[in-house]
Amino acid sequence: MFCFSLSPIFKSVIYDRQTLKKLHTIKKQIKDQIWKNIPRVLFCLSASWYSIFKHTFSGLICVSILMEQVAKRHQDGWRRSPIYKRSPDMTKSLMTKSEQLLRIDDHDFTMRPAFGGPPIPVGVDVQVESLDTISEVDMDFTMTLYLRHYWKDERLSFPSTNNQSMTFDSRLVKKIWVPDMFFVHSKRSFIHDTTTDNVMLRVYPDGNVLYSLRVTVTAMCNMDLSRFPLDTQTCSLEIESYAYTDDDLMLYWKKGNESLNTDDRISLSQFLIQKFHTTTKLAFYSSTGWYNRLYIHFTLRRHIFFFLLQTYFPATLMVMLSWVSFWIDRRAVPARVPLGITTVLTMSTIITGVNASMPRVSYIKAVDIYLWVSFVFVFLSVIEYAAVNYLSTVQERKERKLRERLPCTCGIGNPDEMMIDPQITGYGSTDVNITGNYGLPENGGRQERILAQVALNDPQITGQVKASRGYVNIWIDTHAIDKYSRVVFPGAYILFNIIYWSIYL
Repeated sequence: MFCFSLSPIFKSVIYDRQTLKKLHTIKKQIKDQIWKNIPRVLFCLSASWYSIFKHTFSGLICVSILMEQVAKRHQDGWRRSPIYKRSPDMTKSLMTKSEQLLRIDDHDFTMRPAFGGPPIPVGVDVQVESLDTISEVDMDFTMTLYLRHYWKDERLSFPSTNNQSMTFDSRLVKKIWVPDMFFVHSKRSFIHDTTTDNVMLRVYPDGNVLYSLRVTVTAMCNMDLSRFPLDTQTCSLEIESYAYTDDDLMLYWKKGNESLNTDDRISLSQFLIQKFHTTTKLAFYSSTGWYNRLYIHFTLRRHIFFFLLQTYFPATLMVMLSWVSFWIDRRAVPARVPLGITTVLTMSTIITGVNASMPRVSYIKAVDIYLWVSFVFVFLSVIEYAAVNYLSTVQERKERKLRERLPCTCGIGNPDEMMIDPQITGYGSTDVNITGNYGLPENGGRQERILAQVALNDPQITGQVKASRGYVNIWIDTHAIDKYSRVVFPGAYILFNIIYWSIYL
């Protein structure tokens, strides 16, 4: 059995059918392998293109570096030209770095200027921008100010023909020496950073330095509230070096009292700012030594009108309201008792409201004296009615006993006529109308009163009711309590106010 050839390679070879079948199988496998390897071939081609692009980009970078070096050499040559030498003031040259001009890298700025020599003088001046809050509860104040330092550091001197200074922001401050000022007894403080850090550094050619920053500080203020709210407070802001004693750093006010400037528009709701002044003292610490300390003192006088409206006037009105009960009939219990209780509770509310906004001090304040004396007056008006009511009850009991001992009045022809007969009773009709009806029931109270007087005038009954003579005196005293209270209470309260305001004003 014969067969044809498979390819030119096997042109001269003759295979049988089984061999030919094997060759077809191998051919199919070769085609499958080729199709499977096509992605790999494409990937290899792309990698080759990437390598070509990479080498090209590297070449471009090398070319740009070479061009930059050429430009730099050209620039150096331009600096040596006569045109460039026409501006010898290097401080205003944009081509010179400030750090190189100040030779910052050539010095150790962790040490103070003139280390090992005399103390470096550091002048200070302050401009107060605002006095924000004064808190009696926390006993502190908040102030915003511009703090400026002046000193000389020869390490920062630089050559200049026109004596022009250089001004920097906070970035250079971190690289040089600056005084380490802090606020003594401060609770919170921060440097403003809107829109950038509010810090300025100005360096002069001879090495003089101005360092200014804008600070808000909350510091402690020891207040004496014994005369509150008629008080005057003096608070102090203290500035001191943290690390350097007076052997290394000498703090002083640059222009004395004129070193402190204030804004005329500064005002507070509760206080009147009377004056600002400065002082300088030495502070001693047992473990570290003596330090220079600068003081800013300011005196504040409290406005009284707010407290007059909110505290004194309401308390006075409550006291006056309690006196109304002296003119109300003592039998009107539903009228007098609620009036007294209402005034007492109102005074308690006023006292509680004032103390809620005050620190818990252990001494008595001026406002406490006024409020508690007013409370006592209100309370005594309630006690006065309790005394009147008690004596009235005692009086009624004795009248009842007296009526039981009196003889029968059936034989009297006209008791009413006898009651108003001055020869019998000793009272005129006017006296009966004025005095006999006070504090007695309308139905027969006056008649019983006059009958009691008749019985007392009758010598036949005098021995039986001798002990009842005290009854008449009791009735007159009870009537006099309200009458005298109308004069004694207002008079005593007016006297108290005269003494109080004469002491505290």
